[in-house]
Amino acid sequence: GSVVTGIEDLPGKTIGVQLGTTGDTSASEYEDQGSTIERFNKGNDAVQALIQGKVDCVIIDEQPAKAFVANTEGLKILDEPFAEESYAICVAKGNEELVTAINGALAQLKEDGTLDEIFDKYFGSGEPEAVKSATLDTSKDQLVVATNAAFEPFEYTQGEDYYGIDMEIAALLAEELGQELVIQNMDFDAVCLSVGQQQCDIAMAGLTVSEDRKEYVTFSDTYYQASQRLITT
Repeated sequence: GSVVTGIEDLPGKTIGVQLGTTGDTSASEYEDQGSTIERFNKGNDAVQALIQGKVDCVIIDEQPAKAFVANTEGLKILDEPFAEESYAICVAKGNEELVTAINGALAQLKEDGTLDEIFDKYFGSGEPEAVKSATLDTSKDQLVVATNAAFEPFEYTQGEDYYGIDMEIAALLAEELGQELVIQNMDFDAVCLSVGQQQCDIAMAGLTVSEDRKEYVTFSDTYYQASQRLITT
């Protein structure tokens, strides 16, 4: 049984989060109420700490939460969402042409059902498809995508290949734009910065539309509504 049965129990508790995520930001507000926030580089590390009794609960995105709970005995997700958020693609400020092209492609993917098919591959009965990254070559017309491939089911790796909702969308965007796809895997906190500094064209990493990110990047239209959930034992 858990000491955390709902959001009202969070004050004074030890909360595990993945560093730099919305869960991290939202949980930080409880530090004033005597909570201790333990920040982990990987969601899985936070979940392991919960199993070992080192934290009282974990706040993490709904889909990874479902995957962790499905794979681990004795964990449960509380019914009430902790926070709601929208995912979008980051583009460098001033690159309106690319934002317009991406929004057009996203609208098309929503309209013809392709986006739902991609979600079904990861949340339903569909079969995930491998996405290959070309090698970076500035002489070619490439779409360079920054990601942090440790966030199943949005982006993750198996061997040399990339998988995940964001990666499959990225592959379709590159195709639509007539460019070769290059995936640059980096730390989560570098993903948006690399776009802001124009080292990458776009960022896709389960990125939440937020005011502080808007200071240095432009967001596309949203393509996914996510919620943060509480995992307890």
